[in-house]
Amino acid sequence: QVQLVESGGGLVQPGGSLRLTCAASGFTFSNRAMKWYRQAPGKERELVAIIGSAGGSTNYTPSVKGRFTISRDNIKNTVYLQMNSLKPEDTAVYYCNVIWLASDYWGKGTLVTVSS
Repeated sequence: QVQLVESGGGLVQPGGSLRLTCAASGFTFSNRAMKWYRQAPGKERELVAIIGSAGGSTNYTPSVKGRFTISRDNIKNTVYLQMNSLKPEDTAVYYCNVIWLASDYWGKGTLVTVSS
């Protein structure tokens, strides 16, 4: 079965960096676009970044452009989100997502807290 396991969250000061990791299994990873979403307290889940199956195509929500970088390793079946210049408004639970055989799959998320 499809499994997505996020890690790498934590507490970081404003201006700091974190790298999130999503380990994927149970589907043909190299054939699928992968996405990172986030959900802040009291807010709806929003799409943060998406990467194409080969890794050559990426897109970001405007609020993170120039600060976040999504990447993938199709040998390790892993997708990453490098987050730099973090701001308090980046505080959220971050989720990995894939659509496989017309179904949406989510990990359990990893909490990122940006605070001094």
